[in-house]
Amino acid sequence: MFVSLPTLHLPHLTNTKTIHVTSADEMYDAVYANFDNADIIIYAAAVADYTPVDVSSVKIKKKEETFSIALTKTKDIAYEIGQLKREGQIMVGFALETNDELENAKKKLKTKNLDFIVLNSLNDKGSGFGHDTNKITILDKKDKIEFFELKSKQDVAKDILESIIEIL
Repeated sequence: MFVSLPTLHLPHLTNTKTIHVTSADEMYDAVYANFDNADIIIYAAAVADYTPVDVSSVKIKKKEETFSIALTKTKDIAYEIGQLKREGQIMVGFALETNDELENAKKKLKTKNLDFIVLNSLNDKGSGFGHDTNKITILDKKDKIEFFELKSKQDVAKDILESIIEIL
């Protein structure tokens, strides 16, 4: 089992593995190297959609009024691994959305071959980054949608685990 829930203490899950990485590429390599032995994969990391093409090893000094950075798409770990998913594996993804939230989450659920997706909205007061609380919606691959009230992130994590247990 390969589960990473850094905000939730689960002493009864003894067969878990944490792998520390510093880049999206390292994360992809770690997930790819371990996914086949995983029963449950929770894609909880917020990996950037784009990555700088060139990374400077030194501070970039101010010279011009404007400055551009070339970006390239970051490898979509959930999509790539979702194409390799084996029978019986459970994969859970997350969608942080600001518009067309349910539509975008449904699309990610399907294209990434997830069992369910946890939708976070930046439009909900007290939700998202910078808060100890969150308000989520869980959509599963059987078209079930479950709305949750604003609650502590600890309780949100429990709700996510309960949804996994329902699948099991």
